[in-house]
Amino acid sequence: MRTPSPARVEDVRPGSPAAAAGIALGDRIARVNGRAPRDYIEYRYLTAEAEVRLTVLDRAGQQRRLRVEKELDEDLGLRFTQDVFDGVRTCGNRCSFCFVTQLPRGLRPALYLRDDDYRLSFLHGNFITLTNLTAADRARIARFHLSPLYVSVHSTEPEVRRRLFGRATRDPIREMKWLIARGVEFHAQIVVCPGVNDGERLDRTVRDLAALLPGVRSVGVVPVGLTRHRTALTRVRRVTPRLAQQLIEQVRDWQSEFRRALGARLVFAADEVYLSAGAEIPPRSHYGGFWQVGNGIGGVRLYLDELRRMRPPKLQRPLRVTLVTGEAAADLVKLLASKLGSNGGVEAEVVAVPNRLFGRSVTVAGLLAGRDIARALRGRGADLALVPAAAVREGEGFLDGMTIPELEKVVGAPVMTAGSPLEAAAALRAFDGDRRTR
Repeated sequence: MRTPSPARVEDVRPGSPAAAAGIALGDRIARVNGRAPRDYIEYRYLTAEAEVRLTVLDRAGQQRRLRVEKELDEDLGLRFTQDVFDGVRTCGNRCSFCFVTQLPRGLRPALYLRDDDYRLSFLHGNFITLTNLTAADRARIARFHLSPLYVSVHSTEPEVRRRLFGRATRDPIREMKWLIARGVEFHAQIVVCPGVNDGERLDRTVRDLAALLPGVRSVGVVPVGLTRHRTALTRVRRVTPRLAQQLIEQVRDWQSEFRRALGARLVFAADEVYLSAGAEIPPRSHYGGFWQVGNGIGGVRLYLDELRRMRPPKLQRPLRVTLVTGEAAADLVKLLASKLGSNGGVEAEVVAVPNRLFGRSVTVAGLLAGRDIARALRGRGADLALVPAAAVREGEGFLDGMTIPELEKVVGAPVMTAGSPLEAAAALRAFDGDRRTR
């Protein structure tokens, strides 16, 4: 175990106990009640008391000790640059379908981190494999009741797992049973690699996970993502539209059976599967608690429902706007363009950007590079361009490092982000308002 580094403060909530104590941006929290917290989880545990003793280092490294009084369980009001203070656990598996191993050089450095840390799974919904858990990790998960956790299972058959993970691994069902018995719940995913873990093998894995209900709350069936940067990797087949349709039928059969026998649908196919097959997106009731929206499951349904509720913006002046998206969602964004323009005054053009960075098989909007967007928008002549919020990270720009201001210079027009129909309409209203005040 590495010695924890002091946690650097990224944000102080105005009016919070931390603000009242004089803690500022850039300060580092070295100790809480005499202990150096390993992560944000332990920090929250240590700061739950009504009186908290802090050892703080300022930007110059000067140390001061503070005593903060607050309500029991009240949050101090601090956010840190990282949530893990003793080093992120990385993945020791050698999966040939791992997206990180398929990345080209020159992207944001954080993209190359192959995290496999149960703390990030609990805090942010990152998927982990459970292959690196120690006895101390299991005990800590149970002690702090870190639930739910998000787990990549892929297969429950040892030989199939060996092929997928590139090495022998622990039995995931055994690991999950131990934690379920101590009150931990799971959301699982299966990345489908055709010819390896699909068909009957996929059926076995799903049924092994279904046997753990209610400890396993959901199972996501996700198509493998392949980029063009696979020259040194084992060949992996993509999920074709025909296989996507077969997966939809399998999921439908499992849901019907599990609802009757277990009282829950349990298994859900990724939105990408429905889009690839050209199939209708299931209704809202299909997705239960939308547990895996961050994994690309149910987001399209939320988008369609929000689009139905959205009111077209009424603008003071005509506006030409370019709506940027990936190729998979082009038809969905065309629906948005039509709705935005239904009041008149808004001329919306949809630009589905081919992914040259990763290859044309990668079609989701969140993996668009700034340079690919710039190439597609150059010379369009719109008043405003809206790009997917999922493609931009605050403070870092697009995954290739290009920033919004840099994109604006290429496009020759303002660029804003939107992550939903309501955000798109709000962006147009805000832009129109800014025009009136100039």
